[in-house]
Amino acid sequence: MGVHFLKILAIAAICVATGVAAEPLTIGVSLLTQQHPFYVALADAMKQEARKDRVTLDIAIANQDLNKQVSDVEDLISKHVNAIILSPVDSRGVKAAVIKAQRAGIPLITVDIAADGVDVICHVATDNYAGGVEAGDLMAKALGGRGNVGIIDYPTVQSVTDRIAGFKRALSFYPNMRIVSIQPGITRAEALTAAQNMLQANPDLNGIFGFGDDAALAALVAVKSAGRANQVKIVGFDGMPEARNAVDKEANFVGLIRQYPETMGAIAVDAAVKVLHGQKVSKVIPVVPGVYIRPAKH
Repeated sequence: MGVHFLKILAIAAICVATGVAAEPLTIGVSLLTQQHPFYVALADAMKQEARKDRVTLDIAIANQDLNKQVSDVEDLISKHVNAIILSPVDSRGVKAAVIKAQRAGIPLITVDIAADGVDVICHVATDNYAGGVEAGDLMAKALGGRGNVGIIDYPTVQSVTDRIAGFKRALSFYPNMRIVSIQPGITRAEALTAAQNMLQANPDLNGIFGFGDDAALAALVAVKSAGRANQVKIVGFDGMPEARNAVDKEANFVGLIRQYPETMGAIAVDAAVKVLHGQKVSKVIPVVPGVYIRPAKH
């Protein structure tokens, strides 16, 4: 435990004992992006919880650029923020930045995406493995337990790695289902290219699992453009409004695993505040995902 953090706890204890108001706490936040509705909702929830807890947030946006994120974290350290909440661009690549924060005595919490190879105070995220299993079951049921499936991946992000692992686990119980292609597609444009490549290389493709809403929506466009909407089913992950609307309207978009960024954002800020007040928090705080499918017609 660093000297900076120990000073925070000591000051808090003195203020409680003497009745003197403590200086306002500042929590630095480094988010992967603000170009996706999930992260907009996550940031909004953090701001709302910060107002409730009477703490200040200093938010930096990495724009999916690891170098910028590392620089942003270093800047937050130089500002002597009291804690940092991090949503990594690259689970392994942020290790050095996390270690710098720890050496400065600043407690660090990850949200949505874990940091790989380094210990943090707390990780708040969807149970991505369980969500991946649900996604695999959705796909298997949509295809009647038989077919060839492609996956659009984001391989540098641990949360997606967990989703893919869960998806594969679910399909392993269906001997007549095969994963025939796994391709990266981080942005919607890249995911569109990945889906087009899968369709071209696999004329017998029956399903595509998109790691997130953008990937699934890109796959939907590719499948429709190829005239194969009756053949290829799509399952996504995140559950933002645009994707839910697509599930409602498109027969081959069979469902989504739904995350709750509002819950995650509030929990992450609350956990940081508790830590700064000397309270214990769980090492991992999982948020149970939901499943969104087309509402039944009455």
